[in-house]
Amino acid sequence: MNFRRHLTGQNIALVTVFAGFITASTLWSGVTLAGGVPITLQTFAVLLAGAVLGPWRGAASVVIYLILGTAGLPVFAGRSSTEAWAGPTAGFLIGFVACAFVTGWIVRGLRSQGKLTFAGAVGACAIGSLVVLNLLGWGYFMWRTDATLEATLTLIAAFAIGDVIKVVLAALVATAVHRAYPWIMPAKTKATVDGGPAAASGIVTPDAAEESDALTTA
Repeated sequence: MNFRRHLTGQNIALVTVFAGFITASTLWSGVTLAGGVPITLQTFAVLLAGAVLGPWRGAASVVIYLILGTAGLPVFAGRSSTEAWAGPTAGFLIGFVACAFVTGWIVRGLRSQGKLTFAGAVGACAIGSLVVLNLLGWGYFMWRTDATLEATLTLIAAFAIGDVIKVVLAALVATAVHRAYPWIMPAKTKATVDGGPAAASGIVTPDAAEESDALTTA
């Protein structure tokens, strides 16, 4: 990946906006269930960052959020940075980065082929959240607390409905964003595939963006 080429004012602005959005999602501290794991809006914000911006920009937004929280900003579900990183839920913080990256990678793959649908976005968000984030977050939780698999699965079940709702909402918003603003993650056009002027300059014209926007709802 050519970082210098992608380090544009537009990309910096998008990453900053979504880092702010993830941070703002923590204004509601959430509801803490048994085991000390809170239900918050952070997962929704992280999923949306990946689904809208793609893997690298989405993950970068999460990294900025984590840096702000580690520096002392109260954005870790009402906990201090020390409590968050030293506690049994620290795996979820690291998992947020992987969640955004994987979700964005899948969405970008579908989007680049003009095959992104609402169902596809739901699938991407589900893999990022229900698979990747849960494996890292709950896996670390089990390791730190010596919880049994049975006890952990009981806790996971308590979050299931909320997690599914956040997956569906993130997919719904992401597909709407891509439909309204196709330039954020352009689908491949003949020019970009053939290496034409648009590909060389990295510019997607409004006409090309409109033609490449094959996004449909399932």
